[in-house]
Amino acid sequence: MARLGSKALGHEPISKLLIKQSVPASIGILVMSLNILVDTIFVGNWIGPVAIAAINVVLPVSFFIAALGMSIGIGGSSIVSRALGADFKEKALHTFGNQIMLTILLTVGFVIFGLWYMTGLIPAFGGKGEIYEPASIYYRIVLYGVPILALSMMGNTVIRAEGKPMFAMIAMIIPSVGNILGDYLLIKVFDMGITGAAWATTGSYVVCFLYIFWFFASKNSEMKLGLNHLKLNGSIIKEISSLGFVTLSRQAVVSVTYLLLNNILYKLGGVTSVTVYAIIARMLMFALFPVLGVTQGFLPIAGYNYGAQHFTRVRETIRKAILYAGVLAIVVFGLIMVFPKEIVSVFTQEPKILAKTPAAMRLVFAALPIIAIQLIGAAYYQAVGKAIPALLLTLSRQGFFFIPLILILPNYYDEFGVWISFPLADLLSTIVTGIFLHLEMKKLE
Repeated sequence: MARLGSKALGHEPISKLLIKQSVPASIGILVMSLNILVDTIFVGNWIGPVAIAAINVVLPVSFFIAALGMSIGIGGSSIVSRALGADFKEKALHTFGNQIMLTILLTVGFVIFGLWYMTGLIPAFGGKGEIYEPASIYYRIVLYGVPILALSMMGNTVIRAEGKPMFAMIAMIIPSVGNILGDYLLIKVFDMGITGAAWATTGSYVVCFLYIFWFFASKNSEMKLGLNHLKLNGSIIKEISSLGFVTLSRQAVVSVTYLLLNNILYKLGGVTSVTVYAIIARMLMFALFPVLGVTQGFLPIAGYNYGAQHFTRVRETIRKAILYAGVLAIVVFGLIMVFPKEIVSVFTQEPKILAKTPAAMRLVFAALPIIAIQLIGAAYYQAVGKAIPALLLTLSRQGFFFIPLILILPNYYDEFGVWISFPLADLLSTIVTGIFLHLEMKKLE
């Protein structure tokens, strides 16, 4: 297996590095996204559309807890990349050890809280009426595996920070394949319904964790920890927290938007409208895979070269990442605009859903061609350790623009007001990010 290694991040041509880092990341995200899509297709066709809505209700809670691992991973990996770039190996090791301890302590605590208050949380996120019972079954089982998922997500970002994108890709593929196989066996063969879907998901988390544990225990990793590296360090925790808070805040806002959208759409159109959003939400995860892949590939390159004070390479990385991601976004945009009906029909044959979803999907994805500027711009500030602008730009789309829009526009335009809020928020946040990024590029000259 080809190994990039952290030193190459400061010397190889930027285009070559972006391809080496982004292609595996894109493939990993694609497989994960396909897993979510296939899972939704299996659930919709083998259990029913209510089960799709039930899973969509659970996602914001489980994703928020898992995002603690992602937040600690991205925040710490920014430190790891810059420490490796500056040749501070011990700081990188102490950071990784602190990431592990923080992830375990926080996620287990939140899972206990989530299980204790389950009966209140599920209805609050839209799990009402006939959605409640399947949502509660799925919720309880999936939460058992969320700490394992959080550790896996954290570890994956560190693998990427080491400059080992192929291993990171495999870590993303393994649980996706495992979940699809588990779905087939537990739902189709053993007819376990929503319980089978939940255990397939939890089982896939465990398989992913075992692979990541093997990677760090093997000779493939530079990050060989001693017990002293696991001791919590106040200054490292503060730095991880300030950068990781950006990712966690984004996921918290995502969870709030799920809560608001599920309740607003349930009020406007019942279970049908919640299911329409569930399908579109899956497509949002899937369709952006190449853009998110470039963003993931961009992070360690920008962080390493910023730490090494190679600012010319940092500027080049920003420009090329936006170019590559932008071209890919335009391709995806074209496919969604031309084939929305065909996409929706894969998920369900329910006439009401088939009638409502294509037009809504076109509106939601209308600003996709410009999204690369917003994603790369926000990621840059996180990569180089500038927590405040990273936080502001990350929250700009959903926190500052999208949530106010969905609270206001549906009062005047019903469901159309919900769907048009997506591209308007994308447009406004891209303008703000573009201004920030333009000023930052001037400072790097």
